Amino acid sequence: MTSDLFVFLNTHTPVSSEDFEELMSYAEHCSFGKKVRLTDIGEVEHYMYFIQEGLARKFFYRGKNEVITHIVKEGGIIGSAASFFSGTASRYIVDTLEPVEALRFAKEKLEELYRSGRKWERIGRIITTHYFLLQELHLLDNIRYSTRERFVRFINDNADLVLRVPQKHLASYLNIKPETFSRLKHLLVKRKHE
Repeated sequence: MTSDLFVFLNTHTPVSSEDFEELMSYAEHCSFGKKVRLTDIGEVEHYMYFIQEGLARKFFYRGKNEVITHIVKEGGIIGSAASFFSGTASRYIVDTLEPVEALRFAKEKLEELYRSGRKWERIGRIITTHYFLLQELHLLDNIRYSTRERFVRFINDNADLVLRVPQKHLASYLNIKPETFSRLKHLLVKRKHE
């Protein structure tokens, strides 16, 4: 399963087998059950997680409602990034939606790795940039596209998540009312059967 991380890294920047072995010496394999809280509001985030199996999400509360900002499946990175990089209290909760197998990278270990050579500083910067670009593109999509367009784009890109993630979570992530999400899903199913 560590090969998933090797593939992920090499989609962003060339990483040799030797470099990857060095990186893995800084990683910790971890397993979590479903509905396990990895980070809570008010805690300082000490880890970033590369998901190998399962699903995780990042969210906060607006009143009593969950506002999901990030759903990550296999091959993605999750953590309360602002807290991780700044050392301040997290404003988010990170938890698992399914049992998760992950590689966990502690902040102090990554800092040690970055100090060991410029190549690691560069790789770290590239991966961090990728993470924040995904977040910004999701935010932009929520502003730029209509409710229907957001729904269709998401379904086209993430059909597997419709079967794996509760509908209310997907609705929150897409900034769509749950009843609207349900109606759009029903219309999509109806069209497929016509």
